[in-house]
Amino acid sequence: MARGLSQRAHNKVLETATNLFAERGIDATSVDAIAHASRVSKATIYKHWADKGALCLEVMMYVHMLDDGPPERDTGDLKADLTAFLRYEPSREKAEVLKKLTPHLLAYSAKNLEFAKAWRARVMDRARTSLKMLLRRGVDRGVFSAALDEDLGVALLLGPMMYRHIFGSSVNQEWLAEGAVESFWKAHARNRWIQVRSTVPPSRRKT
Repeated sequence: MARGLSQRAHNKVLETATNLFAERGIDATSVDAIAHASRVSKATIYKHWADKGALCLEVMMYVHMLDDGPPERDTGDLKADLTAFLRYEPSREKAEVLKKLTPHLLAYSAKNLEFAKAWRARVMDRARTSLKMLLRRGVDRGVFSAALDEDLGVALLLGPMMYRHIFGSSVNQEWLAEGAVESFWKAHARNRWIQVRSTVPPSRRKT
């Protein structure tokens, strides 16, 4: 709980900042505007957030904490587990906010390196760590070579999903997740029978 500021008021500032950042962009939203819309004084806001960047970082954490992320699963079918991980969609509440907010976060992080570093450490690393665990499971079970570069694997699998975050619902998530896993599987699975086990249905190649 924020010291000297009621939890209700604290959450009000976060909710207001989230909505304004999503609607106007981060650079276009001033602390004055947040104070006015939230009805919490600017002086009080600065007592709890050193600057707009600090508030933006907490907004980011607030949004990403609206749900717990992809559940851990081990069905015995690694390809299905990887696909399910990439196909995961958050709660509707979080999805709607992130859809509007993510492009602004990307733009802001491109100009604010410290914010970008904190974003990677607090949010993006969570997804990277979970995906690395799945890849390591594949190595342990002999599906992938022990020489598999986990960081490169994560980049190859998460990259297409970031593409969808940028371009939104015009890109079919199910098609993209299955295609990303299929391409990765063909390139890195050790046995031919594993490589050709499944293909992306043509019907899912369109949005």
